[in-house]
Amino acid sequence: MGTPDIESAGDTKPIGSPVALQESYGAGDVENTTLALTDKQVFDKAVLSTSALFGLREDTGLTGNQYSLVGSISAIAQLAWQPFSAWLIVKVPPRILMPVMALGWGIAEASIAGCHNFGSLLAARFFLGLFEAGCLPLFTYLTGIWYRRSEQPVRIAIWNGMNGVATIAAAAVSYGLGHIESDLLKPWQIIFLFAGLLTIVSAPIVYWKLDNDISVARFLTEEERRQGMERLRVNQTGEINYNFKWSHVLEVALEPKSWLWVAMVILPNMGSGMTSIFGPLIVQGFGFDKFQTSLLNIPFGAMQTIVIVASCWAATKAKLKSAVLIAFTIPAIVGTAMLYGLNRDTSDLPALLIAYYLCAFLFAGNPLILAWAIGNTAGATKKSTMLSLVQAGVSAGALSGPLLFTSDQAPKYLPGIRAVLGIFIALIGAAVIQVVNLMFLNKMHKKKRIANGKSGDIVDHSMTKSVETAGKSQQQALQDVVERDLTDQENDEFVYIF
Repeated sequence: MGTPDIESAGDTKPIGSPVALQESYGAGDVENTTLALTDKQVFDKAVLSTSALFGLREDTGLTGNQYSLVGSISAIAQLAWQPFSAWLIVKVPPRILMPVMALGWGIAEASIAGCHNFGSLLAARFFLGLFEAGCLPLFTYLTGIWYRRSEQPVRIAIWNGMNGVATIAAAAVSYGLGHIESDLLKPWQIIFLFAGLLTIVSAPIVYWKLDNDISVARFLTEEERRQGMERLRVNQTGEINYNFKWSHVLEVALEPKSWLWVAMVILPNMGSGMTSIFGPLIVQGFGFDKFQTSLLNIPFGAMQTIVIVASCWAATKAKLKSAVLIAFTIPAIVGTAMLYGLNRDTSDLPALLIAYYLCAFLFAGNPLILAWAIGNTAGATKKSTMLSLVQAGVSAGALSGPLLFTSDQAPKYLPGIRAVLGIFIALIGAAVIQVVNLMFLNKMHKKKRIANGKSGDIVDHSMTKSVETAGKSQQQALQDVVERDLTDQENDEFVYIF
């Protein structure tokens, strides 16, 4: 992925060869690492729903809401771990933290193959969630310190797009492994063992490939590292910093925009329980057998990937994440309404499948909200805290979503689907409120600039296609923001994006 051309303008000076930086910087292993681990993380979650088709519930004696609780317990662990996650992201280098998390969740995943009852499943899934807890905030944090704000949505979309790839992989792997006949292992045990061992093997590869940040990137020359650091100054969100500041934590806690993003990310993740945990069971309720149901999840995974990449591409082009988020939520509302309203006994299968596949549009929510949040947060500790809070919202949504569906709703699950419909409508309302809030914050910063003797209107270079170096006075101002680790609230030249 190439970087924008580096140009000079006015009293600005070129910061080096754009071609060299594009060829080397764009080939960074940080992208490949986050892609692979996101794929594995979602794959690990997806195999739970596909394993339910192959006797997991029956062989472990799950009754009532126990399967829903097994689906939610990892989110409970993630929710509880977030305060520690915010601290770890700041204090532990990513090259150490990421492979340790991958190794831990791989061991937990493989251990599920040895579970024989509700209690053991809960314990294994709890530790799985514990080790996965820091993944999403760490991936987003890395994106924030490697790319300009204008480039972040597409990068986040690409590794979030692994949701769809993982869904396809889980469906295909479950279909294939489900045909294995063994006197020793059940099909669902083989599936979990395969997924866990694959994750364990990935841990040393992550350590080998990942770099902590641009300043120490092994795939760049010294000159290219300098260029990379220079092009990021316009973000005004700071660089990697290992000093944990409680004042940043307080800012996050007191700002309404923090809690609006938490609310926004809770909603689509509640809705995702309909497809990620109960999706295959809903499709099976259309009248398909377990193998047909597995294969029918492959197009759903393809839809996820297309939706995620397309939504973030649109957000990059339009520079309006809020409008794109609302636009992509509407098809999810239509699909959910169709699932609820269509008569399963008389409606034809194509209409039901179209309705189910339209629900894949809900997966545009997470990457857009993540890019929106990280682009509007400055300060190392504040970013890690904000991302951990967002992850807590993801976990809270993932925790509560499956509980909307109970076994007595099978096979139609209409009460749960009705609740998800209301959730998607609420997401649009929350996005509108956040836009109004950010516009107000920009007006407040404009007043601060005028009061400080500066120009009220400024250009946000972090959202432009070209990369320019500023004159000496502006360079000094940008360097001051980095060295002082200023937050978006403290820096009156910070421009909020919506």
